[in-house]
Amino acid sequence: PPTLASQSAGITGVSHCAHAVVLPLARIATVVIGGVVAVEAVPMVLSAMGFTATGITSSSIAAKMMSTVAIANGGGVAPGSLVATLQSLGATGLSGLTKFILGSTGSAIVAGIARFY
Repeated sequence: PPTLASQSAGITGVSHCAHAVVLPLARIATVVIGGVVAVEAVPMVLSAMGFTATGITSSSIAAKMMSTVAIANGGGVAPGSLVATLQSLGATGLSGLTKFILGSTGSAIVAGIARFY
C-alpha cells in the first residue's frame, strides 16, 4: 500500500527515500568565525594605528596621517575625510550596520577561501 502522497497520486520515477541533510559543520563554523574576526579586528587595528576613544595617539600612524592631511588642506582635517572617519570609528566604535557589513564581508571572504579546502 502507498505510504507517501506521491505514491498515492501514482507519481513514479522519484525517490521515496528520506535523505538527511548533512551540513558541513566545520565549514559553517569557519565562516561564522571569519565574520566574528572581521568585526572584532577592526577596532583593534584602529587602536593600534592610534585612533582611540581619547583621540589620536601622538607619534602614531594616525598622527602621521592627520599631519599629512592637515598640511595638504591648509591646516585642518576636513570633515568626512578618511582620517576624520577613522577617528570617529576609533572614538565611538562601530555601528550595528557597520558590524553587519564587516561580518558579512568577513564571512563571504572566508567562505570563498574555504571552498578550496
